[in-house]
Amino acid sequence: MQNEAVTRLAIFLALFGLFALLEWLFPSQTRVQPRSGRWATNLLMTALNAIALRAANLALPFLAIGAAIDAWSHGWGLLNNVAWPLWVEVAMALLVLDFAIWAQHVVTHKVPVLWRFHRMHHSDRDMDVSTALRFHPAEILVSMGLKIALVYALGPQALAVLVFEILLNGTAMFNHANLALPRWLDTVLRLVIVTPGMHRIHHSTRREEHDSNYGFALSIWDRIFGTYRKAELSELVVGLEWQDDKPAKLGWCLWLPLR
Repeated sequence: MQNEAVTRLAIFLALFGLFALLEWLFPSQTRVQPRSGRWATNLLMTALNAIALRAANLALPFLAIGAAIDAWSHGWGLLNNVAWPLWVEVAMALLVLDFAIWAQHVVTHKVPVLWRFHRMHHSDRDMDVSTALRFHPAEILVSMGLKIALVYALGPQALAVLVFEILLNGTAMFNHANLALPRWLDTVLRLVIVTPGMHRIHHSTRREEHDSNYGFALSIWDRIFGTYRKAELSELVVGLEWQDDKPAKLGWCLWLPLR
């Protein structure tokens, strides 16, 4: 799609700046580590992930949006073989893709080799907008591979994939933000989308809490499959067993899956 990368980057920067400003104005929790070191590591991880995806694009003919265009040109996938209105196709694609991300997230917690990579995301001792960017490059590549396979099977419009990726990135930054929402607003929003208070429980050091609230965008899947959980945020400690300064270091994060 024309100017797709520029559009996504512009929206990403705008949303990142917005949520960074909001969590600075209305913080939910007191930080335990300086922002500078953590943000440097988390932003560098984003750059490494972008490089990894760029390298993958040299080996694979298409990434997710390109796969949607290719599937459409060949008539592959369910949605390319039905005559449904565009809004129905887009809505179905968003639901299916979001459920797939939820299910993948559950699997990364249950399969030991995948957890070794995903736990790097959970090792952040603070939780803010930058945590949404903190994923190991290997996990990003696996996630993209699964997304491409699903796009070919489902056959969504390229527009739907673009909207989903923008939605996923935006909601991930929102629900990782260290943002104190009014209780009434949090209660209403979490009926549909994942809020910062809901997702913070997922980053708890307690296993029974971080094995819950897996959603990134829609909150409905956790409610449907019984993985929704409430907890008292004032008593919640974020991170894993490494309660020192190492999770804020880039080298430590990259080598964590091998430990």
